[in-house]
Amino acid sequence: MNMRTQVGIIGAGPAGLFLSLLLSSHGIDSLVLESRSREEVETTIRAGVLEQSTVDLMTELGLDERMRRNGSVHHGIELRFDGYGHRIPLYELTGRAITLYPQHEVLKDCIAALLKQGTPLFFNVKNVQLSDVTSSQPRIRFLQDEQEIELQCDFIAGCDGFHGVSRSSLPPSIQTVFSRSYPFGWLGILLQAPPSTHELIYSYNERGFALVSTRSPELQRLYLQCDPLDDIANWSDERILAELQQRLVTRDAWKLLMGPVVQKNIVAMRSFVVEPMQYGRLFLAGDAAHIVPPTGAKGLNLAVADVYHLSHALAAFYQQNETQLLEAYSTTCLQRVWRAEHFSWWMTSMLHRFPDDDAFQRRLQLAQLEYTVNSPVAARSLAENYVGFPFERLYPEG
Repeated sequence: MNMRTQVGIIGAGPAGLFLSLLLSSHGIDSLVLESRSREEVETTIRAGVLEQSTVDLMTELGLDERMRRNGSVHHGIELRFDGYGHRIPLYELTGRAITLYPQHEVLKDCIAALLKQGTPLFFNVKNVQLSDVTSSQPRIRFLQDEQEIELQCDFIAGCDGFHGVSRSSLPPSIQTVFSRSYPFGWLGILLQAPPSTHELIYSYNERGFALVSTRSPELQRLYLQCDPLDDIANWSDERILAELQQRLVTRDAWKLLMGPVVQKNIVAMRSFVVEPMQYGRLFLAGDAAHIVPPTGAKGLNLAVADVYHLSHALAAFYQQNETQLLEAYSTTCLQRVWRAEHFSWWMTSMLHRFPDDDAFQRRLQLAQLEYTVNSPVAARSLAENYVGFPFERLYPEG
């Protein structure tokens, strides 16, 4: 069976779904292919921090109704160390804020909007193969309900994540890969309890890093640094909660509100970038091209920034026969990617304990934390990176 669309999109994560919506707003047809089921896409719990630009784009696309109702706007974050909390006033320093709204809820909103407008989404596809990506008519072959389908496109957007097929379609000879694995991971839990804080807490402690976040008025999302190869079975609920309380201890009356643990898992941490992000008429976006440690809350937002630029480049091609933005796509995106990679690495290095740490390293980390919370210039640097730069330009004016 043969099909045709202007842009074939592989992957129904943030990059793929936002790209399809953005293309539709420019009158460009697309078709989204996803190897997982719709249920899995909409229930896999991941990051939940949205930069101001991502929130603004969701509003522009008409995706903001549930986010406004169920999301939580935060105007600051707390850095906690040596038993004291220090607030970084994001909004006061930058005029921008963050919104906590879970990624799977964002994807639900995107999928509902695409289905409402009639954009094709194929879930549970198998055996995806790309061909002729350097020609004017690249093709995607795949199986849907055991039927072989060939999709002819003008362009292919590889939005299928780190383990997807898109990146492997770039010849090894043209790829330059930059990567770093970290000697720790995050043990994340969902805790059925009211929020313990109105803003995120990033805690540096001799026992390791901890993070306090929220997902809803009834659910807290908490993380603690651990061995990435550890077995989650080694972490009883009682051990997790005791460890969190020790790492979050303060010299005031703050306390972690307790409740049952309803979900827990361990994820490894890495930094990864592939250059270039394009080959012929294949364009990579999101985790297919880059991964950041979650400490800086950049993953979803970087994916949205990628496809923001890709959608404008494709609109210029279809509406004005202009190829300059398409040719510059990789260069444009990588400037923001490397800024986010550095910020995420910096936050990770400042807040986590490394296996070879000694007293000297700990003093350096504490000195950096003290400088960050006490210097208006350092605090503003953290704040503007954390809330994110406008999609239209990497750095804010002024």
